Amino acid sequence: MTDATSVERRLEILSTVLLALATVATAWAAYQSRQWTGEQSQGYSRATASRIAVNRFAALANRQVQIDVATFIEWVDARQENRTDLARFYRTRFRDEFKPAFAAWLAARPFDDPTAPKTPFAMPHYRLKASAEAERLEARAAEGSKGASEANQRADNYMLAVVLFASALFFAGISTKLGSVRARAAILGLGYVLFIGTVIWILTLPARLTV
Repeated sequence: MTDATSVERRLEILSTVLLALATVATAWAAYQSRQWTGEQSQGYSRATASRIAVNRFAALANRQVQIDVATFIEWVDARQENRTDLARFYRTRFRDEFKPAFAAWLAARPFDDPTAPKTPFAMPHYRLKASAEAERLEARAAEGSKGASEANQRADNYMLAVVLFASALFFAGISTKLGSVRARAAILGLGYVLFIGTVIWILTLPARLTV
């Protein structure tokens, strides 16, 4: 076997190895891209569901505030008119979440102390469970959107890896068609550089497996 024939034989083997490795790597990158695309869709779905719930709890909180404001105004009017029974009537109908803020506001002597808070709604004691739940769900929605965006970026990264591995496949395939040994070696070397560089890069990316 001549030296030229030996070199050509080695180049054929290297081309075959690169074709096999790049084919497997392309399939893996495509699989990962689909996995992260699915994760992206799920993330946006969770975020949308959370934001729908946010709107529901925010609307509930708004209605509760309106009720608290209305009953408080009626109580103030009755007190100012010295209608004790009517004032007591409204006070007993304050919502449970409003009562601690109202009690704290009265303790601040708002009718005597001009520095006291103007209304119970300015007191830190005024807290609505519906508002707190809306804030919690909004944070969850933001987290879901962020996760979906990250998944989208990872899907794009793996799709780019598919393109790079396909390019390595192209170089491996075309190298077998060239008549010049030097040209074949150069093209094949370029394919290996592209393949190895892409492998090193995707090893830094998170992988996702589903059973």
